[in-house]
Amino acid sequence: MTESLDRIDRQLLRLLQRDGGLTNAELARKVNVSPATCFRRVERLHKGGHIRGIYADINPDSVDMGALVIVGVVLDRSTPESFAEFEAAIVKLNVIIDCQLVAGEFDYFLRARVNDIADFNHIHATQLIALPGVRQIRTFFVMKEVIDHAPLSF
Repeated sequence: MTESLDRIDRQLLRLLQRDGGLTNAELARKVNVSPATCFRRVERLHKGGHIRGIYADINPDSVDMGALVIVGVVLDRSTPESFAEFEAAIVKLNVIIDCQLVAGEFDYFLRARVNDIADFNHIHATQLIALPGVRQIRTFFVMKEVIDHAPLSF
C-alpha cells in the first residue's frame, strides 16, 4: 500500500465504504470517469490492499443477534506463546465478531453478537472461560450503539 492515492482513488474509496453495492457504471458517473477507467482503478485498489472486501451490512435484530457484548479479557501470562494460543482459539468462535490485542488493563477486547443475555451466559459458561490462558473476563452489555461502522475519514 505504498502507492499514493489521487483524488479519484479517494473518492472511489469513500463511495464504496458508504455503499459497496454501487455498480461500476454508478461509480464511474459519480467520479466523472469512464466505466473502463473506473473498473481498472477499483481493481487496482483491490489488488493494492486498499479494499479488503465488499460486505452486506446485516441488521443483527433480523437474525436474532441484536445484543452486542464487549468482553475484556486478561490472560494469566503475557508471552508470545500465550497470545498465540489464545488467538488460535478465539478465531474459532463464530459468535466473536471482533478481537483486538490492546495495551492497558486488559489484554484483549472482544465484541460478540448474541440473541440475549441468556444466550451470552451460555456462551460465557461453555466457551469463553474455557479459552486457553484466560485469568479474568469482564463483560459489558451495550445499551445503545451510537456509532456503528462509521466510514474512515481520509
